[in-house]
Amino acid sequence: MREYHVALTGSDQADGSCQTPFRTIGRAASLALPGDHVIVHEGEYREWVKPARGGLGDAERITYEAAPGEKVVIKGSERIRNWIRTEGNVWRVSLPDSFFGEYNPYREALGGDWFMAPEHIALHPGDVYLNGKSFYEAASLDEIKNPVIRREGVYLPWLGKGEPLLYPEDSVYQWYTCHEKDHTVIYANFHGADPNRELVEINVRKCCFYPEKTGINYITVKGFEMAQAACPWTPPTADQPGLLGVNWSKGWIIENNIIHDAKCSGISLGKEASTGHNLCTLTHRKPGYQYQLESVFLAGQMGWSKENIGSHIVRDNTIYDCGQNGIVGHMGCAFSHIHHNHIYNIAMKREFCGFEIAGIKLHAAIDVQLRCNCIHDCRLGTWLDWQAQGTRVSQCLYYANDRDLMVEATHGPYIVDNNIFGSSFSFDNVAQGGAYLHNLCCGIMRRTGAPERSTPYHFPHTAAIAGCAVVYSGDDRLYQNIFLGGEPKIVRNSCYGTEGYNTHPASLEEYIEKVVSLGNGDLDQFMQVKQPVFINGNVYFNGASGYEREQLSFSSSADPGVRITAEENGALWLEVNIPEELLSMETSLYASSDLETPRITEAPYENPDGSPIVWDHDYLGQKRGDRPLPGPLQGLKAGCNRIRIW
Repeated sequence: MREYHVALTGSDQADGSCQTPFRTIGRAASLALPGDHVIVHEGEYREWVKPARGGLGDAERITYEAAPGEKVVIKGSERIRNWIRTEGNVWRVSLPDSFFGEYNPYREALGGDWFMAPEHIALHPGDVYLNGKSFYEAASLDEIKNPVIRREGVYLPWLGKGEPLLYPEDSVYQWYTCHEKDHTVIYANFHGADPNRELVEINVRKCCFYPEKTGINYITVKGFEMAQAACPWTPPTADQPGLLGVNWSKGWIIENNIIHDAKCSGISLGKEASTGHNLCTLTHRKPGYQYQLESVFLAGQMGWSKENIGSHIVRDNTIYDCGQNGIVGHMGCAFSHIHHNHIYNIAMKREFCGFEIAGIKLHAAIDVQLRCNCIHDCRLGTWLDWQAQGTRVSQCLYYANDRDLMVEATHGPYIVDNNIFGSSFSFDNVAQGGAYLHNLCCGIMRRTGAPERSTPYHFPHTAAIAGCAVVYSGDDRLYQNIFLGGEPKIVRNSCYGTEGYNTHPASLEEYIEKVVSLGNGDLDQFMQVKQPVFINGNVYFNGASGYEREQLSFSSSADPGVRITAEENGALWLEVNIPEELLSMETSLYASSDLETPRITEAPYENPDGSPIVWDHDYLGQKRGDRPLPGPLQGLKAGCNRIRIW
């Protein structure tokens, strides 16, 4: 094992020792071999680190680490100091195209499959920052001179309303770009600041840390701050580069980093380009759904499997102020563990929108374990889309999001347990085969099927495809959750609690009887019968209502006064009032053996290693007794409770 050092005082002609370090991380990355350790010392490094090779396994990984106790920042931006005032507060800079190299984010269009933006403006992956503050891109030079606050909407049919693209008061900090001969010209309104005296930066590089080749395995990235990268839009039908990412590899550990101001994606565990790249947008020959389905089969042909791809660990990172998502992935995220991350302010600039926006947005998250993450102030907290089989969301905290959790085009088994969903929109359920246990749900659940899209499911704990099916909706298990009521909602197909399942059979046997009663047919029979549901032991407050055939439940018209409050030190507290009657509710512990397998996949609810699950620990890791309290927290007492939850 060798140890390479990098410092701002170093030289790339040096030997990389502690006494004579390299100047750039990229120089160390070009030399590092399996087992080597790259230590980066304090300072700001403006470069795109492209590891040339990876490790051979957990015992021989290549590690990139900020020196202990030293602040190391990697930026995809450059500082610009040669601004010229044109008029008033508007300044201009002209940069030769050669300044950007092969990727000019001010000539590249931001877009692709499922991308939506205001029709009157062509957005770019570039950006302008004043003392770290991100600007908004303007539609014209005139708008720079005469700033306006635009208020427009893009219709999102699943919400039954327009998703607003609101530009707040600070949107008057705007920039505009055009091209003159072989120069890129950028205008910006700095509102009285002198950009040649203040810190003004512009996005230049696509990524901060991302290998150009696929199959660069077993790398650890630890302790860095990374920011300001011109990342492109990352749908599941395209290449998915992030500010920091793995590029279709296996076994990375990404830990204790601060990731912010990615134009689109912060951390990428995603797809590569050879299985399709925005072909719907480019050709309009087939819908994106069809190209996405094809990409799954193409990936299987090129070796997508547990042995070759995925199994990453993403932990203890802080991710914020990214335009599209904090963590993104399609297939390349499979078999990964994502835990103890703090993710916030994702897509809240609302410059653009689309169907791929969330704090965590994963497709084909097979056996992915999402634990103990805190996600707030995001357009959508977590979105598990297509093939979330064996996926588990557990002990996570969501609040102040437009929506907390969405699961789509998935047939189960997937598990959502011991979470706190503190926003007014808890679940967006366009899936089937889910198990929801011991959650606190402060908002509505929307539920619908997707009968027009047949999506894959897998043999348990593998990427091997076992079949395809449409989403009928239902086949869910909801046990010992707490549901709160609230104000009437205009969102279609939504309710507080589980009453939306009222017309579903209460067992698989009853479902089969209904199908058989329709005669000796085929698909048409199954499409006519709603899937069974398994619902028991839930608690309903303040107007929330339960499934009419639920045998054991607790209902109260009282408002338990749930509040999530923050202290200056970052600690988060949950306040809740518990009626004494709830403490004597008859309950029992649930385990994997108590949950029937999903109707379509016929795969058990279990850990990725095939071992059974017993829900005998709560959100905080405290042991449950034989008569557990519904909801995510044990040890609550009658009356007012105040518990630290982050």
